[in-house]
Amino acid sequence: MIKRTIEKQLAELLSYYPIVVLTGPRQSGKTTLLRSMFPQREYFNLENPSTLDAVKADPSSFLELHGSNVIIDEAQRFPELFSFIQASVDEQREKGRFILSGSQNILLSDAISQTLAGRAAYAELLPLTLQELSAAACLDEQASDRQGVAELFDNIFEGFYPGQRSEHIPPEVFFDQYLATYVERDVRTMKNIGNLAAFRGFVRILAGRIGQLLDYASLASDAGISPGTAKSWLSILEASYLIVILRPLHNNFGKRYIKSPKVYFLDTGLACRLLGIRHAEEIEGHYLKGNLFENFVIAEIHKERASQKLDVEMFFYRDAKKHEVDLILRDSSGESAVEIKSASGFSSSMLKGLDYWDGLLAEHQARDMAPVPQKAHRRFIVYAGKPETIGEIHLLPWTDLDKLLLIEKDKPGR
Repeated sequence: MIKRTIEKQLAELLSYYPIVVLTGPRQSGKTTLLRSMFPQREYFNLENPSTLDAVKADPSSFLELHGSNVIIDEAQRFPELFSFIQASVDEQREKGRFILSGSQNILLSDAISQTLAGRAAYAELLPLTLQELSAAACLDEQASDRQGVAELFDNIFEGFYPGQRSEHIPPEVFFDQYLATYVERDVRTMKNIGNLAAFRGFVRILAGRIGQLLDYASLASDAGISPGTAKSWLSILEASYLIVILRPLHNNFGKRYIKSPKVYFLDTGLACRLLGIRHAEEIEGHYLKGNLFENFVIAEIHKERASQKLDVEMFFYRDAKKHEVDLILRDSSGESAVEIKSASGFSSSMLKGLDYWDGLLAEHQARDMAPVPQKAHRRFIVYAGKPETIGEIHLLPWTDLDKLLLIEKDKPGR
């Protein structure tokens, strides 16, 4: 089993709360993680029809018999159980009694917010981070010996789902099965979508718009659906962890802002399959090469933030004149502006967005006569080259993405 960073977070939450809820996409390793971390706990999977029927028949008796030190998987299959769990927890406030897990975030969260508020803590297990995979690869005899850009394309193409990686399942086989399972099982239970073929087509069209501003009308037109339906389906994809929506930053700079978000896939392997990419080498010449690299970086930061429960906000900046910064990271210690480029060498043109951002901050401070902020303003370029520092700008290779979050990670008490 590949060791997961979130293990520390789970153990800590169980020492504080009677209920811990672990959500995440299908196949992210929730069941494997929980059963390996807590082998002494009784395990119940509500996707098993007989188990679900038994729980539904008499929830009170089920909790009386098993209501301590248990794992209830796919708990969203029977939301009514949460009311019984609430009553049980209120009678006996023992820490760490229940671990609930599920792959449908929106249903699970809605049910819990109504019945278990203040009693449950949340954690998200997403696909493997690059750091987790790199640590595991040191022990893997079948790990690729390709390096540099070739290794980057391998990672983008294969994706980061633990089952696919540990079992060495060909990406085309894994992701075809993943999509079939997701559409047939998860989408049907989350929303009554009459035309599943149209939904599948919508997901494929979305893959072609990675890293682009979301134009709902254009997206809906291409998919043959209404803009309202497009927004609804995007919400489903986000809630079920297939996509990450990056929202624009609105500072009080007196500029005209772009209000549209950008969309990325949580896993680049799935995106590659949807785009019809058959081999990692095809990425080099693909028209979305830069977008896929940007997707890879955004997804990695998103996963690292979740696995370590870091209080870091993610945005991008773009104004009406197309001045843009690919990624803005904000935490209590300061702000990082990040440009993401798939090139393996540095070019002064990479500084365009960062230089504009610096000028915008200086203009804002001068106009408002604001004091020089005490919080740090850091600037990075993430690319496919080697680590380097040019003035105050840090060039980070794609293998060092965790360094973008080091300041938040290294705070006292972490």
